[in-house]
Amino acid sequence: MTSLDEPLTASPPRSDAELFQASVRRPEVLAEVFDRHAPDLLRYLARRIGPHDAEDLLGDIFVVALERRGSFDVSATSARPWLYGIASNLLHRRRRDEVRSWRALARVGDDSGVAIFDEEVEARLDSTGAVRGLAGALGELSAGDRDVLLMVAWAELTHDEIATALDIPVGTVKSRLHRARRVLRAHLPNVKDDE
Repeated sequence: MTSLDEPLTASPPRSDAELFQASVRRPEVLAEVFDRHAPDLLRYLARRIGPHDAEDLLGDIFVVALERRGSFDVSATSARPWLYGIASNLLHRRRRDEVRSWRALARVGDDSGVAIFDEEVEARLDSTGAVRGLAGALGELSAGDRDVLLMVAWAELTHDEIATALDIPVGTVKSRLHRARRVLRAHLPNVKDDE
């Protein structure tokens, strides 16, 4: 077989940890981490703060990731929880605005420009008349409880990933999720608890 006849084999994709290690000397390799995780992060952020602000915050997340790349735990298989942790910290800076939006939506109920930014979710909630209840519940939650609930519901992170992202024990994740669900049930009696 000549070299032209040999089958081409693609090298397996590098793990996030490998990319972070390589980024110490070549920061541009973090673009692969961005490509891998940005779409999910952007969807999560858009639901939390709206599409325009989400794009700005997504850029901020990766600026922080680049600046702090040396602190990434290379024993982790994925940067996903770490990136959501950065997102959570940056969102806390915007917390007051977010809470104001949830509370405003709870009062007016149908202001599509406030708080519920995912159109499909909004349409389903609006069709059941639950927008006010959900907005009221989210506005009532503590920042920690809201982060855990939305990381489960919108980012689909596991309890372990949330614990890593927020740097809290898994038991704390479970208790925050339980409290958040209790508040949701009080505002939305038709919500089933799938614990």
